[in-house]
Amino acid sequence: MALLVLIPVGTVASSFLVPADDVWRHLAETTLPGLLANTFWLALGVAGGTVSLGVGLAWLTAVCEFPGRRFFSWALLLPLAIPAYVTAFVALGLLDYTGPVQTALRAWLGTDPGWFPDVRSRGGVITVMVLAFYPYVYLLARNAFLTQGRRSLEAAQSLGLTPRQGFLRVALPMARPWIAGGTMLALMETLSDFGTVAVFNYDTFTTAIYKAWFGMFSLTAASQLATLLVVIVLATMLVEQRFRSRMRYAEARQGQHMRRIALSGGHAWLAAALASATLFLSFLLPVTQLAIWAGGVFSQDFDRRYLEFFGHSLLLSLLATLLVCGFALLVTYAARRHGDALTRVAVRVATIGYALPGAVLAVGVFIPVAWLDNRLADLAAAFLDSGSGLLLQGTLLAVLAAYTTRFLAVGHSPIDSAMQRITGSIDEAARGLGLSGWAMLRRVHLPMLRGGIFTAAALVFVDVMKEMPITLMTRPFGWDTLAVRIFEMTSEGAWEQAALPAVALVLAGLLPIMLLVRQTERH
Repeated sequence: MALLVLIPVGTVASSFLVPADDVWRHLAETTLPGLLANTFWLALGVAGGTVSLGVGLAWLTAVCEFPGRRFFSWALLLPLAIPAYVTAFVALGLLDYTGPVQTALRAWLGTDPGWFPDVRSRGGVITVMVLAFYPYVYLLARNAFLTQGRRSLEAAQSLGLTPRQGFLRVALPMARPWIAGGTMLALMETLSDFGTVAVFNYDTFTTAIYKAWFGMFSLTAASQLATLLVVIVLATMLVEQRFRSRMRYAEARQGQHMRRIALSGGHAWLAAALASATLFLSFLLPVTQLAIWAGGVFSQDFDRRYLEFFGHSLLLSLLATLLVCGFALLVTYAARRHGDALTRVAVRVATIGYALPGAVLAVGVFIPVAWLDNRLADLAAAFLDSGSGLLLQGTLLAVLAAYTTRFLAVGHSPIDSAMQRITGSIDEAARGLGLSGWAMLRRVHLPMLRGGIFTAAALVFVDVMKEMPITLMTRPFGWDTLAVRIFEMTSEGAWEQAALPAVALVLAGLLPIMLLVRQTERH
């Protein structure tokens, strides 16, 4: 499994064998220090924001009872269906100086509202990314709190702790694997994001990669910068894994059927207000604006092509979800059964593809596929006396290989977090009852892993639906998807035409999210 990821990553990393001193010297003298600082503060802000917002909302909807809790429990996952670059574009269109909000304020006040925050700022980028990526933390943390129930809090209260102390000292530490997994997904999305920061003109590490590639025409320098990005993410993952390996998170019994904590008075309405504001800003507002734009062009732009776009997106997402979840399950079991250093390194390698920008990863997949295609053509010419043409390039195999490389970390995090609950004592108890091998997997492990598997499947499905650079660069000829259509329209400045496939993309991501929430509530 790690080799599947190591081939494209190694292809990109091999660029260090080719010097690009002139490009590096130019970057070091001009923009690189500022890019690194911007990337650091962006990652720090997004990590802090997603943890605060995601964990808080997860605790409220999983353990507490307040007005609208049942609705918000699944509705707060809806922003997963909206690409971050779409949210960024809508935010600029509404809140920029020439947007309708500031224009209306100037007309109402009769003067320029100097107190209005500048949306084209570091705070604006962080806010948009937090609203786009908090569901990663919310989904995994909610899974953890649902399985804890109130049993842990009641045990803490019996030892003299207040409910707040029980949350901070018992429930929150026990949910750390889930919170860390969601935070790492949000961080890797942030570090590899290009569309959002490009919309805001906020220079980061990824913009340096793209400028080196498309501005300086140096794929070598771009690959070297991407390799440094992977090293940074890998080091972060190793540090977090080292701290987490010293702790245990299992419960002997789970309390998901315990009654919820009923919030009353101002606390109940404050919780409802927080959930409402988050849902409005992260989903309802951008979707409403997209619907307005799409409604203006629907009659002249919609045709049967959109059914093909939707079908292609759905097929690729389903195939990639099956592959990624299957591979993630195998990788997780390998790490569980074999704790040696080689296996741990292989697992880390297998989950670093998510940190690579999609376009760079597409090149890392395309180069070895093209090389293999040429070798197969040579063999066909030698033994069959005829050319075989291209066998792998421009096929779904190349697209799925790139998807698996990039999104294996997305599938691995929730499944690995769920695996933390299956302790050695559970296996010993199952063997004592006569279960072993496949019977133990079917009757004990899979029921306990079901929530993690469904979480992984939903995240991978929605992420693949939104993926644009990999699909654009590796898809078969004419195999357009909704994400590709959005790119084509936005590259031409046709924002209203881009809104129509964006709305379709949002609608396509709603079903798996709703099924996921229903499944986690049931189990």
